[in-house]
Amino acid sequence: MRPVWLQRLAELATQQQSCVLVTVSAVRGSAPREVGAKMVVTKTDMQGSIGGGELEHRCLGIAVSALLESGNSPGSSFSRTFPLGPDCGQCCGGVVEVLFEIIDPANCEWLDVLLVMREQGEEVVLITPTDSRSRMGKMLVTSQGGVGIEGAENEILCAARTLLASDESLQQQCITSGNTVTITIVLEPIRKTNFDIVLFGAGHVASALVTILAGLDCDVHWIDSRAELFPPSLPANIRVLPAADPATLVSSMPAGAYYLVMTHSHPLDLELCQYILARDDAAYCGLIGSRSKRNRFEKRLHALLGDGFYSAKLTCPIGAGAGSSSGKKPMEIAVAVATELLCLQQRATVHLDKTVSARPLVSAVKS
Repeated sequence: MRPVWLQRLAELATQQQSCVLVTVSAVRGSAPREVGAKMVVTKTDMQGSIGGGELEHRCLGIAVSALLESGNSPGSSFSRTFPLGPDCGQCCGGVVEVLFEIIDPANCEWLDVLLVMREQGEEVVLITPTDSRSRMGKMLVTSQGGVGIEGAENEILCAARTLLASDESLQQQCITSGNTVTITIVLEPIRKTNFDIVLFGAGHVASALVTILAGLDCDVHWIDSRAELFPPSLPANIRVLPAADPATLVSSMPAGAYYLVMTHSHPLDLELCQYILARDDAAYCGLIGSRSKRNRFEKRLHALLGDGFYSAKLTCPIGAGAGSSSGKKPMEIAVAVATELLCLQQRATVHLDKTVSARPLVSAVKS
């Protein structure tokens, strides 16, 4: 999927509209948003958030003023530092550094290349100088090459590729250019999402759930045989897949996906659960329904899958793991299910991080 800010820049490119990309580039102490949080500001609107409150209000005013001032040109950038307590009256109490970049998306080579890279699933580090006086433009660095890197210091390229190979997020670094000038750059890894959700069914609950998932950092594969139920337009992270026989698409879904089964047909639900559980690589298989539906499905799945079926692999009812109420309205169920998925995905991420950090370092040098 495209990050929200990147999707917004793509939209503004088609509208030939300039904007300011506002990024939290550094945080010391407590702050409302993490390093890398962004918002895209035009003269008339904004999208995204760097945390709300007085901090965001001030940054919004600075961004709009930068667009209105004739002396500012696309490609220029500047930073501001905000002590949240003394300056903004916010109880977080930390210090936030914010980068402002004036961008003309319609004439922005790095944006065009980055959009292509995202469509191809290529991971990349986006490098931004915090002061345009450095004469350094934006760079895109991949594991093997990059764009705009001609003449770049080896220190910069090594830092970018080290970051790309790690699980770290956005970083600021001071780099000495030409052995004389010290400049500050922001290195931002833009990686593929590891949160794939496969949603079978386009009824009321599924539609409510998509409304929530559209705002999350996930890729949604939305499948139903009734193509007329899908909305005419959807956010970039929702991929609609009409299929006469939805079960045939299970085998083509990504490994480690989170599956949700909520079609209009119980026989189809059963077939989908059979195919999903037979893959043995689903991070989650959730089935909408009651405990009595679960009991019936367990018996049938035991008969279909034999020893390959473990009841713990099937979640039904869905949303109960979020500690939610027993509400039955579509949006109530959708909120509970989205919360359950987020909790599971975050636990899996923490577990992976601990596993990676616990691995012994193995030298690649052979004697």
